[in-house]
Amino acid sequence: MDVVVLSRIQFAINSCFHYLYPPMSIGLGIMLVIMGGMYLKTKDIKYREMTHFWIRIFALTFALGVATGLVQVFAFGTNWARYSRFVGDVFGSALACEGIFAFFLESGFLGILLFGANRVGPKLHYFANICVCLGAHFSAIWIVVANSWMQTPAGYRLEETPLGPRAVTTDFWAMVFNPSTVDRLIHTIIGCWLTGAFFVISVGAYYLLKQVHLPIARTMTKLGLWLALAFLVMQFFSGDSSARLIAKFQPAKLAAFEGIYKTEPGPTPISVIGWVDKKTEEVHSLKIPGVLTFLTYHNLKTPIAGLDQIPRDEWPNVAAVFQTYHMMVMMWTLMFIVTICGLWYLKKGRLENARWLLWSMMISVSFPHIAQQCGWISAEMGRQPWIVWKMLRTVDGVSESIHPSQVMGSIIMFITMYLLLFVLFIFLLDRKIKHGPEKEDEFDLLYRNFMKQGARISDKK
Repeated sequence: MDVVVLSRIQFAINSCFHYLYPPMSIGLGIMLVIMGGMYLKTKDIKYREMTHFWIRIFALTFALGVATGLVQVFAFGTNWARYSRFVGDVFGSALACEGIFAFFLESGFLGILLFGANRVGPKLHYFANICVCLGAHFSAIWIVVANSWMQTPAGYRLEETPLGPRAVTTDFWAMVFNPSTVDRLIHTIIGCWLTGAFFVISVGAYYLLKQVHLPIARTMTKLGLWLALAFLVMQFFSGDSSARLIAKFQPAKLAAFEGIYKTEPGPTPISVIGWVDKKTEEVHSLKIPGVLTFLTYHNLKTPIAGLDQIPRDEWPNVAAVFQTYHMMVMMWTLMFIVTICGLWYLKKGRLENARWLLWSMMISVSFPHIAQQCGWISAEMGRQPWIVWKMLRTVDGVSESIHPSQVMGSIIMFITMYLLLFVLFIFLLDRKIKHGPEKEDEFDLLYRNFMKQGARISDKK
């Protein structure tokens, strides 16, 4: 394989592994705000214990998210130097805003959130909770802004330099609010909220299966299910809006999503499930007539533009994009089914006896992750061969001085390192979940012991 393919594989591995953690941090951030708010409103000790429990898990996901995210920043300089030179003026401002508005806010109040529950008042602790949650969301905002600019560039001009053209920001707010930013940001954030909701549902279902921590497990499960339903409905409308935006600005991507090789007259059907035959350039699938046209244009007349209207050298990998896109949709469907079944059995008072459903709810923690990984893969592969839409091809963004053997070596190193980190994460997460929420007096005792141990170390020094 050449250096371009290997560099794309390397960046995909880094991105996919890193993106396991930010959705959990953002999703748990909003769940913590809701749990903490419920405690302030009701003074029910269950919500305080739940908040303390999920704060510790949030800290674990936050730490790994920061550590794995730094790798991507360095990859821009090592493997994608020409791309960095081209977009540096645009990306520099967006990434600087992330550091100022996200990391400073999140890390500044994280210490109070983790260790201040028994040292500051409940309102100040809740304020720290909100600030950490906002910091996590601000980080997502600026990353999505940068990525959206690559999909629909705006607020720039091309400037010729001795090393080639580069994009220069001419209107900062036009760059920030480029045509796809708002839709893509809403879709991404709701996906993160779903990750947090199903994380809470999964742990609650596990405790119900084990018949431990029952009062808290019932509350967690009920809260998670109702929030999941709300987020799933929001995501349905967000996905519809995003698809219409793609039809307007990136028709090749939409054609790949549905495997539309030829533009047919009349309304275009939507594929429910199937596969792409690359040799014959046909899609064998279960189709619903006219639905894609109706969802995209809100009529039954306008056909969807096929790949036959696009130069062949600008076609993405249709089979990969088709399958990942439909896998994302399938995960939404499974999440919706699990949520509806969970709420139905909860209403009937039979949830704790429905072991098959509790097992399904436990497994459902993986559904948002699969949906998000597939969604990003389909979005990024559907943009190919452009790394910046209609401006810079991917093959022109790779560094000139790297050798395929160097990239292959780094891929092996990253896979090994990420596997070790993932095993460590699962081990620590499993231990925290099995330990479960601590009673209020247990939490205070642990904190006092921690402070005493720190004081002894200080005295010895």
